[in-house]
Amino acid sequence: MNFNGEPVSVGRDFGGRSLTLDRGLVERYTQAVAESHPLYGEFCPALLLHSECYENLNWYLENVFGNLHARQEWELFDAVPVGARVSTRGFIRERYHKRGRDYVVKETWVLADDGRLLNRGITHQSFLVKQPDSKRIDGDTKSVVGKEREKLPGRNFDIDGENGANILEGDEKHVDEAMCMAFSGPGENYHTSREAARALGFPDIVVQGMMPICFLSELLTREFGLGWLAGGKTDLRLVNVLWCGESVRARARVLEETPEAGRSRVALDVWVEKADGTKIIVGNAGALR
Repeated sequence: MNFNGEPVSVGRDFGGRSLTLDRGLVERYTQAVAESHPLYGEFCPALLLHSECYENLNWYLENVFGNLHARQEWELFDAVPVGARVSTRGFIRERYHKRGRDYVVKETWVLADDGRLLNRGITHQSFLVKQPDSKRIDGDTKSVVGKEREKLPGRNFDIDGENGANILEGDEKHVDEAMCMAFSGPGENYHTSREAARALGFPDIVVQGMMPICFLSELLTREFGLGWLAGGKTDLRLVNVLWCGESVRARARVLEETPEAGRSRVALDVWVEKADGTKIIVGNAGALR
């Protein structure tokens, strides 16, 4: 069925691809995030296909100037063996408008050869409704999002009890240009190239939002193992930009445990913060213990 006007409508199916999750793919992932786990000898990292939604960008709106990853949800239904043959599928599940931006929500499935749904990601991408004539918002000339934005009122996201008990911490990660290229390359884009970033209205390389999300996933893998790979879920908001050259750490706070099928489900607050405490991601997660 054809419609006149904007082609990115709710329900539009963007298809997918078939691929083998081989050892080389796992090694590229672990090198890119500078993290590994003994489980990866048998099973794939939970977010191995973290950027499958971006495998093609036909779902993007026409004005990509200043576009940002705004929110990410994950549901993990089964651990996936290394070497598994899988297929993917993506479609538009929602569109909405908020504070001068249009949001397109793409849902992406990863399915086993027998048709089982292994995991799904729900990606909220935001687009400026109109390219600003001045190309200046939030402080930096010719920047849609400047480096000073995170210091403005309303950009501080405190977590209740973040300095109290029951805190889980990942390793500090310094995200340099090589790490950006390993995660978001090999091509030049606003996650790997300053020139490409400036062309889209950013003063510096914007670290791809999926990278710190993977840091959180690795923290939860370290703590819960298969209880994260098979049964994990999370809902994350990307609230400030991580720039190339900055350091971050994934953290989580255990809130409660409730019975679930002979095990317990752990509810957590999760976040990723810069060295100065600025939150770039905040949200919640759950895993089985």
